[in-house]
Amino acid sequence: MSELSSPHGSWPSPISAGDVARGVRLPAYPSVRGDEVWWEEYRPDEDGRTTLMRRDADGTVHDLLPPSWSAGTRVHEYGGRSYLPVPRRDDKAIPRMGVVFSAREDQRLYLLERGAKEPVPLTPEPATRATVRYADPALSTDGRHVLCVREEHTDGEVRRSIVSVPLSGRGAQTPSAVRELVSGARFYASPSPSPDGRHLAYVRWNHPRMPWDGTELRVGEVTDSGLIGEYTLKGGVDESVLSPVWADDETLYLASDWPGFWNLYQAGLKGQAIALYPAEEEFHAPPGRLGSRSFCVLDSGRLVTLHGDVSMRPSVYDPDTLDLTGISTELTSWSQVDTDGTSVVAVAASADTSPCVVRLDPERRSVEVLRRSMTEGPDPAYLPTPIQETLRGRYGATVHANVYPPTHPDVTTEGPAPYVVWAHGGPVSHAGRELDLVKAYFTSRGIGVVDVNYGGSTGYGRSYRRRVNKEWGVVDVADCEAAARALVERGVADPERLAIRGPSAGGFTALSAVTGDTFACGVSYFGVTDLLGLTRTTHDFESRFLDSLVGTLPGFVETYRERSPINRVDEIDVPVLLLQGLDDPVVTPDQAFRMATGLGSRGVRHALLEFEGEAHGFRGEEARVRSLEAELAFYGEVFGFETDVPSLELSTVPPEPRVERAEATTDEAVGEDEEDDLPVAERLPEVTPAAGVDAETGEPARPRE
Repeated sequence: MSELSSPHGSWPSPISAGDVARGVRLPAYPSVRGDEVWWEEYRPDEDGRTTLMRRDADGTVHDLLPPSWSAGTRVHEYGGRSYLPVPRRDDKAIPRMGVVFSAREDQRLYLLERGAKEPVPLTPEPATRATVRYADPALSTDGRHVLCVREEHTDGEVRRSIVSVPLSGRGAQTPSAVRELVSGARFYASPSPSPDGRHLAYVRWNHPRMPWDGTELRVGEVTDSGLIGEYTLKGGVDESVLSPVWADDETLYLASDWPGFWNLYQAGLKGQAIALYPAEEEFHAPPGRLGSRSFCVLDSGRLVTLHGDVSMRPSVYDPDTLDLTGISTELTSWSQVDTDGTSVVAVAASADTSPCVVRLDPERRSVEVLRRSMTEGPDPAYLPTPIQETLRGRYGATVHANVYPPTHPDVTTEGPAPYVVWAHGGPVSHAGRELDLVKAYFTSRGIGVVDVNYGGSTGYGRSYRRRVNKEWGVVDVADCEAAARALVERGVADPERLAIRGPSAGGFTALSAVTGDTFACGVSYFGVTDLLGLTRTTHDFESRFLDSLVGTLPGFVETYRERSPINRVDEIDVPVLLLQGLDDPVVTPDQAFRMATGLGSRGVRHALLEFEGEAHGFRGEEARVRSLEAELAFYGEVFGFETDVPSLELSTVPPEPRVERAEATTDEAVGEDEEDDLPVAERLPEVTPAAGVDAETGEPARPRE
């Protein structure tokens, strides 16, 4: 092998931005029924649509939705599981599987019968398009209804409930046929009917908590008029309970972070829940999207569960022997399991394998890849291998990070390399270790990446997750700076060529970090710039998130101002790249525009790229290609190396004034005369009712015999 010398950042790479944007058709939420497997599949090369796929027993794979259709739910704006295979019967009473799904365009539920050309609606058309949404579907015990979370938007207010939707289609014309089972809480998740149909378990929580802060597992009796005798089985204001699954008519499995990590528990309809396998590792992924489950129950009574840190692996748990037996596989990052009681399907990946649909045989401990998201990937020699690091942060705190060094089979360059610190979104989320072509796009050109799981990240227990509480913009920034300094001290990273980038919450971290002296530039993908503005314009699901991340209002109003990058422009002297979708309901476009205006007013070099039709996370191929090439060109401009993409012009003047799409959210709009309008925390009961006690009345609950 011949070795060539080329400046870092200018290494010749076969991985183009187009390859990154088109190359991976990400699967999600697989389901299995017998020999057939379904999943959602994201198609960036088809204008970012999501279709539904089915794999038959003979291995034939079918694209179920016509090209004009896209599946997807906007519940909580971040969505989650949007479909469910359902049993149907033809004239000969032969069971055939159809599929119920939420259409991204109008958010109604539809049924696609086996062999049908077009779906038919199951839910009524609302007065305003896409204002009634459905997610996290589960099949009723009698097989005639789908139970799901419904989210209704009316005159700026949001209301959620769990409803029962008839598969007959009556609900499309008769709204009353869609029956509300339970309401009253702000948020719902995981509707789960018992095998005998007599009880319904579900998860609920209220503002200002997020689902990783405190949730309640509730159980009630199912009647024609809804649920009765509801009570809290487990959970509360300081315990996150997730994913109830019935083992039998009177026993549930669930995940709870009561011991500090999400561990597995068994709970009857009465009495205390029992920990199954106490361990200082996670047995459930964070609940950022509805319908994602990390364990399932087999007909044999055993459980297949995922466990680990940010990269979870599969094992089989036997409740009779209390043994947890690992399954040997080269795929190291697993998620989203489902079972029909015999076989298990999941999404799995590794450092050199993009996410794929797999089937696991619990008896044979074997794993079969059913569908790869990338049919023709780049030469593995160009793919970086993540190095898992545990670094020392401020005051000796632990900082977790994954380092991806520059990687090329034929090129070397003497001396330390430019490095980009990645701050993940969330901020209560994490960076995994599976193959990511975006990272390979940079590392194959000689630019290193360090993906930081800063304080507040999931995967390392509740205490680590809570490090960001009241400290967002402080702890995350300090941890990212610590990771950069650690690489500099080792002689790996060039201290003069350090960048930081991040999406959403990570964009806030990046913009906050460039107020210091560690980084030579920063990149924000739809990042938060104005915290007070965010409280007024963001969506309902995260509208009270800042209560825990920064503090409650109006008491912490000055902290909001002090930590907002828009108010710290005077501290920024390095170039900044801002990338923003103009249809973003989470971080509205005015945030990036006002940041660019502030930077231009001071003569700071910057660029603002806005994308029509894109929301919170770019889905279309054009936006993904343009943003990635702009980011590379930005590093080339700042760090002084030639690139193989169009150059990016940086401005030192403000963008032209325009009428904002969103309501103005300047600090001036939050004067003393308006502080009464600032959000005030809603409170949950400080004491969670004991199991077997009705949470509303305090009286003993009486489950039906």
